[in-house]
Amino acid sequence: MNLSAIIKLAASMAIFGSIGLFTKNAGIPAIELVFVRCICATLFLGGLWFATGGHKNEVWNRKEVIRTLLCGIFLVLNWVFLFKAFEEMSISVAISIYNMAPIFVLILGVLFLKERITAGNIAAILVCFVGSHFIIGVEHLNSVEAFMNSGFVWAVLSALCYAMTMLLSKTLKGLSPYATTFLQTIVGIVMLWPMCDFSVFHGLSAKNIFFILGTGIIHTGFVYYLFFDSIRKLPTILVSVLTFVDPVVAILLDTVLLGFRPDLLQTVGIMMVFGGIFYTVLKPKRYARVRKKEKLAQ
Repeated sequence: MNLSAIIKLAASMAIFGSIGLFTKNAGIPAIELVFVRCICATLFLGGLWFATGGHKNEVWNRKEVIRTLLCGIFLVLNWVFLFKAFEEMSISVAISIYNMAPIFVLILGVLFLKERITAGNIAAILVCFVGSHFIIGVEHLNSVEAFMNSGFVWAVLSALCYAMTMLLSKTLKGLSPYATTFLQTIVGIVMLWPMCDFSVFHGLSAKNIFFILGTGIIHTGFVYYLFFDSIRKLPTILVSVLTFVDPVVAILLDTVLLGFRPDLLQTVGIMMVFGGIFYTVLKPKRYARVRKKEKLAQ
């Protein structure tokens, strides 16, 4: 087992778990924050890509580049919607719903890729659905207006866009992760530039600037470097487990530093959502191993 890769991946997930805290303290809206994030990622990872000479070894394929750019659109929308969710609800609630992305991947795979779905998968989806409603609070289900203002829609949209990013990413095989991210963050800059209100950057405090740049340099540039440098050296099952470090850190920081105190229903809901996600992520891996052993035995 590659201990260095495990530490890098765990560190990247732990750092990313603090992105909600940084977003809350940035002092600018979601679109402008994601715009800065895309600029920082482009400069950091693009510079690293060129400095190491990786750009010289890229094999450019027109169809792959188009898929990468399309994937970039969903990635950027995922960031915008997640940061919008942070504006409307607590980090713990937003992250819990956002991490339902594997459930959406499962549903989209059934709808568009004709993948099989088991009774256990259906049960996991129902558990996550009920749990997500517990998380946002019963008081937000009293009216359509209260529901829409709860931030739930933003969190679900972020999870859905992340699921689309995951599905499209499976089709990208030729370009390196650095080239892929470079193209995707360039897409983000082009997409968001016309929508940015640059007046929000006036009068920012040193604290705001620190958290804004931290979101771009630390949570995008540095974290993605650690992630890309480790993920290809580890088995998929271990990567799946270590990604749970992200929401755990996010909820801990929200509880300890921002004073979030979930009520009983929210606590049950969080446990239901992560239970369903954990089952969805790990069960197919165990099933695949069992099937492989059966085939070898035959």
